[in-house]
Parts: sequence; structure tokens; C-alpha cells
Amino acid sequence: MANTIELAKKYIPMLDEVYKNASLTAVLDGASELAQQGANANELIIPMLDMQALGDYDRNSGYVQGNVTMTNETVKCNFDRGRMFSVDTMDNEETAGLAFGRLAGEFIRTKVVPELDAFRFASYCGKSGIAKKQEDLADGATIVKALRVATNTLDEAEVPMEDRYLFITPTLKGMIDDLDTTKSREVLARFAAVVLVPQTRFYTAIDQKDGKTGGQEAGGFAKAASGGADLNFMVIHKGAVIQFEKHVAPKIIEPASNPDADAWKYGYRNVGIADVYKNKVAGIYASHKTAG
Repeated sequence: MANTIELAKKYIPMLDEVYKNASLTAVLDGASELAQQGANANELIIPMLDMQALGDYDRNSGYVQGNVTMTNETVKCNFDRGRMFSVDTMDNEETAGLAFGRLAGEFIRTKVVPELDAFRFASYCGKSGIAKKQEDLADGATIVKALRVATNTLDEAEVPMEDRYLFITPTLKGMIDDLDTTKSREVLARFAAVVLVPQTRFYTAIDQKDGKTGGQEAGGFAKAASGGADLNFMVIHKGAVIQFEKHVAPKIIEPASNPDADAWKYGYRNVGIADVYKNKVAGIYASHKTAG
């Protein structure tokens, strides 16, 4: 696909940039030391610990012997996306160097990060065993009540209070703020942080475009045509998710090293994982609208 770069007679060295937030799910990134490199390039090895519970102590024979087991669970990376751009040397010069100079940052901020966030939310929603509820939240009082159900669900499942994050659309958060009541403030105080997520990257399922099939050349993602629903909010305990970026590879090729053209080339690849620990599905709660 050819690039379209308009040449300017008098160029102002600033870009009319797209408004986009930085990564909203980065707060859930796991500690890299907890994961060893897998045997294959698309795998991670996650340690799982299990042990027996208490037994009766006998004054004659002493302790009941117990077993502790640590096993390594191999999980496969489920995010592997990339793109390569080429910018002609003359095009870059005649646009004050901004065509290539700002390409990398704008691409990551406006294309990579929104898709990565959307993919993560959708992946967690699709995990079997998490708590999900379909509901239409029309006003602040209804939202507060729904959040109370969510926190009660996690409390009853003995999910730790620490590191619980609330991801919610700005519209619904605004309805809660408008209440300005003790109840509304108390329910929000139950979370380590409240993260506002635009609806444009907040779905129960997404379709990722391959970038080459007819109609999908632009790449990116969209709400799944089949079964996708808008999310109202998600409560995620950080310890429940397996979230790593295993391989992030930006690649810059100068024109002198480009055998195909007198052009700069910028390539980007991101390989990572967004999954949930088998024993910790109770740490995720999702509220969503009707699919379709």
C-alpha cells in the first residue's frame, strides 16, 4: 500500500496529532522475574504452587505430614502483531523530517496501545470461570448498586482487597460522580485505582484485522461482529492476570541500509500474553451490555 505524504510549500514543524490515551492496562503488567523464558518463542513458563491444608496435631505422633507441590504451567503467547512502514527519503526531507521522525511514537500511541488494551480486556472477558453480568446501567444509583454486587462477589470469593482495579467508561464514572453521595464515594474507595476506559477499546470480544485481506488492509481491531458487547466496567485483581510483553521489537532501517529503496523503514512487532491464572478466575468481574 503506497504512502500518502502531502508536500508543503511552507511547512509548520508540528503535527495535527490524534487524541489517544496511553496504555490503560499497563498497571496490570506482571513482574517479569516471575516468568521464565519458555522452550519455544511463543511460550512462557509460570510457576504454580499448591499445598495441603491443616490436619489434627497428635500429642504422641506429632504433625500430620503434608505435601507441597510446585508445578510449571506453560502458557502460550496469544498476541503477535506487527507492521512495516516505508517513507521515501525525499518525502521525509520535504516535510521537515516529521514524516518519519514522529512515525514511531504516533504509531505506538494511536494504533498499538488502543489495540493492546482492547485485546487484554477481551481476553480476560473470554476466560471461562470469570464472573460476568449482562446489564443496562441507566443512572448513577444503578451503577453504584452494580459495583456493590461486583465487590461483594470478589469478597465472598476471598479475593484480596489490595490491588483491585476498577476499569470503567468515563460516561458511567461521571454518573457516579454526579451523585456525590456517601454511598457513591464509599464504593469507589474499595479499589486501588479507578481507570477510565473509552468505549472504543472496551469490549467483551474483538475482531483483529489481518492487514492484508480485502477490506482489512487498514489493520487494527473492532468490536467482534459476532458476540461482541460493550463493557460497562471490569474489576480486575492484578494478581489474577498473566500479563507480559515478551518481545517488543521496534526496527529502524536507514536508507543506506535499505536494499529495496531510498527510503527509511520502520518495523514494529509486539508478542505478549493476556491470560488468567487457572486458580484465580474469581479475581475478575465484568459488567457488559447486550451483545450486538
